[in-house]
Amino acid sequence: MEDDCKSRYIKRAGLMALAGNAVLAVVKILLAKMSGSLAVMGDGIDSSTDVLIAILTLVIGSVISQPSDKEHPWGHGRAETTATLALSFIIFFAGAQLVLQSVKKLLFGGVSNEESLLAVLAALISIVGKGGLLLTQCHYARKSNSDIVKANAQNMRNDIIMSAGVLVGLSFSKLLHCPVLDPAVAFLVGLWIIKNAAVLFWDMNMELMDGNTDSSLYTRLFDAASRVEGVSNPHGARIRKIASRWDIDLHIEASPTITLFDAHELSEKVEEAIRTAISDVYSITIHIEPEGSDSHQRTEEYGLSPDRKC
Repeated sequence: MEDDCKSRYIKRAGLMALAGNAVLAVVKILLAKMSGSLAVMGDGIDSSTDVLIAILTLVIGSVISQPSDKEHPWGHGRAETTATLALSFIIFFAGAQLVLQSVKKLLFGGVSNEESLLAVLAALISIVGKGGLLLTQCHYARKSNSDIVKANAQNMRNDIIMSAGVLVGLSFSKLLHCPVLDPAVAFLVGLWIIKNAAVLFWDMNMELMDGNTDSSLYTRLFDAASRVEGVSNPHGARIRKIASRWDIDLHIEASPTITLFDAHELSEKVEEAIRTAISDVYSITIHIEPEGSDSHQRTEEYGLSPDRKC
């Protein structure tokens, strides 16, 4: 996918998230002031945080559309990774806040025996509003294959589950006359949100460290190179992710008698075969060595061979 097309989808997702969350934040804060509910106010503040995330998404959409320059020869795609990493911390603190508030109520009291209808209304509005935003974010996440839009969609899903947990807690505490269920459910929801934040952080940190846990990419890489006539012993492979695209290094062997022109043509065929086997490739660097040479042994300390894919 071209960077300008991806940037356009990210900006659309950001604009929709910005408008939707701004409306939800205003409505929830107004209901919080009317009902005097701290839970509703917390939900409104969470939506206000989502407005900041949407603004961040818009900024990232503009940054990644910039062409490469001497300071950023690989382009500006990693800005999306950095922003998504920051988003994982925002999601983590939202979950941690919910856990701490729940523990405080469970240990030190403050559990209300009255369930405000305005609190229920706020939760319902949040579920419906966030549901609509989730659909749009998932749509543009598929279109753009953007990590930050995917993370924002996950954030919307977390908000829906959070509001649903509040409804479940309110309902059961009302039916069973056990108000302690409200903070207990909220505690479990908070732990689930923290877990999602940790997974997101791990994935983005892996990318920033040029790591790759998908061994199937190496299988496709070696198979594609081996199918090209004149190529033998593909090795020294490295695959790293730059935002949603792949940067690939590969060493191959060829007959030592071919001309420089033929070697160049061979590398072009290998690159074409790799791009067919692996989608969203940013760049491919191919190093050709004389067939039967032992120079590939020097690459074993950093590159992978077919027998070392994992």
